Amino acid sequence: MKTKTSIDISKKDFICTVTSVSSTKMNLNCNEEVETDIIENIEVGDILKINGTLEEYSKNTNFNLFNYKKYQNIRGIFYKLNINKYQVIDKSSNIVLTIKRIIKNRISSLKSKNYLESFILGDKSYISKNQKDIYTALGIIHIFAISGMHISILIELINKVNKKNNIRKSIFTYILLFLYYLLIKSISLLRSMIFIITKDLNKYFNLNLSKYRIIAISILLIIILRPYAIYEVGFYYSSIISIGIHLQSRRLNRIKNKVLKIVYISFIAFILSLPLNIYLYYEINLLSILYNIILVPLISVFIFPLSLITFIFPIFDDILCFLINIFEFITSILSSINTFIILAKPPIIVIIIYYILITVVLIKPKITYLLLLVILIHKNINDIMPTTYVLVLDVGQGDAILVHDYKSNILIDTGGNKNSSYDISNNITIKVLKSFGIDRLDYLILTHGDFDHMGEAINLVSDFKVENVIFNCGEYNDLEKELIKVLNDKSIEYYSCINRLNNFHFLQTREYNNENDNSNVIYTELKGYKFMFMADASTTTEKEILNKYNLSNIDVLKVGHHGSKTSSSKDFINKIKPKYSIISVGKNNRYGHPNKEVLENLKESKIYRTDQNGSIMLNIKDNKLKIETI
Repeated sequence: MKTKTSIDISKKDFICTVTSVSSTKMNLNCNEEVETDIIENIEVGDILKINGTLEEYSKNTNFNLFNYKKYQNIRGIFYKLNINKYQVIDKSSNIVLTIKRIIKNRISSLKSKNYLESFILGDKSYISKNQKDIYTALGIIHIFAISGMHISILIELINKVNKKNNIRKSIFTYILLFLYYLLIKSISLLRSMIFIITKDLNKYFNLNLSKYRIIAISILLIIILRPYAIYEVGFYYSSIISIGIHLQSRRLNRIKNKVLKIVYISFIAFILSLPLNIYLYYEINLLSILYNIILVPLISVFIFPLSLITFIFPIFDDILCFLINIFEFITSILSSINTFIILAKPPIIVIIIYYILITVVLIKPKITYLLLLVILIHKNINDIMPTTYVLVLDVGQGDAILVHDYKSNILIDTGGNKNSSYDISNNITIKVLKSFGIDRLDYLILTHGDFDHMGEAINLVSDFKVENVIFNCGEYNDLEKELIKVLNDKSIEYYSCINRLNNFHFLQTREYNNENDNSNVIYTELKGYKFMFMADASTTTEKEILNKYNLSNIDVLKVGHHGSKTSSSKDFINKIKPKYSIISVGKNNRYGHPNKEVLENLKESKIYRTDQNGSIMLNIKDNKLKIETI
């Protein structure tokens, strides 16, 4: 990874200029760009004296998930600044930051400020996460990014103010667009701006460039001006969809009916963004074409133009809020209609095949059924090409383990952090499941009632399809009772204290006086390989299991209680003789897990740890066990 060396990480005092402020984060220029959590009463352009330390971003530790460190590095931000204290010492004289501060202050006084931040400054962070999730699910989140649609409306408004059609007017428009770009630095805005200017220059100077060359020149200029654009998702979405629409301009011009034209543009945008949606989000919404037809005009014809008017004339703020409330109400109803297809994250070669096929479909729309056939095959890839694997997710100080074979999908525990509001289920578990093409869990096995093992269970069953839930032996605690209420409301079957589930053997069925010893201890064989999942079982449970069962030569042991000294006794380990030991443990956890004595007991096995290795994949293919870490 490329790192910036001009900042001394051990340095305590920084002089920084605030370059942007969102609802949750703030970007600073302290010789190099850094990011910090939001501080109250800070404005764009403020110069701060900060006492703190710089921290590099953490790498992604779960398969197929968003790499926030890489994303920030691409934006030129390499550190997060942990602030001990700060002081505003001055305001920057930078004209761009001054204008941006004035705009933000004007917006902040309006009721519709959350959407004005998005439409005017391109900052979607003020729109609630729930609403953004709805817009993403409906396939319309793109309309909240500053793009060609917004630029076209802005140019139309400029044209109405200045009706003269000459080169001076165009230069004036270009200057305004360039100043706008300096304010928001949007890649989609840059793409739209360059395309418009290139097209106009071609017309004014009779260069006779074909539209294909204009598109190619525009993309090349973007890459020259913003080299890191080739790593930005927005660049691909805006470029691919724009190219597709321009290449279909002749066919679009032949469509006289405006409704049919909107339908066809929505169809083009849908199928061109399809491979990217599959690659990034692992699902598609079959009705997103319809939603774009219904909802995009509401934004482009009513809400966005009124946002610009409201910014200038705040008297229209209440009307804008009313329209936004109607829009949110409609999208909320539409989001309750489940028309999603989950598709496993494909390799790049499959994405290329998708785009080759889509190009053919755009030339001959009658063979769209071929694209549908490929999607159908992709949807059922786990049945067509059955695999067997165990995936240990990195959920910090907790357990969450997926066992997948051609018969079923079983999740053992959910993880959970009592001291954090971070939603592990929606941010990690569900996304990972979808990325592997899994659209349901046949069983959720909860080894016991501790929060770090089942704290995310309610979130999981609320937002993902779960057929059955299995509890351990013993009385239900408060956390388990709370989950059972949700299971009853959703008509999800649940069981407790079972002996066997298919080829899963539950070795611990006695009732002890504590949750850890009541843990479900699971033994299974997958294609001849022996697995044991110890949950938080202590040495007491281990002795009971050794007395009751003849176990030896275990291939994979999920070490008990995150490597605590209360588990994994020397006698137990010497008896079962694990070849590989997996420790699910949080990085720098306050318990000091894993214990040195436990690591010594496990020294004859190959040890993998989620705090060091991240997520761990144990894949059984051609009767061979292959272990891969993130």
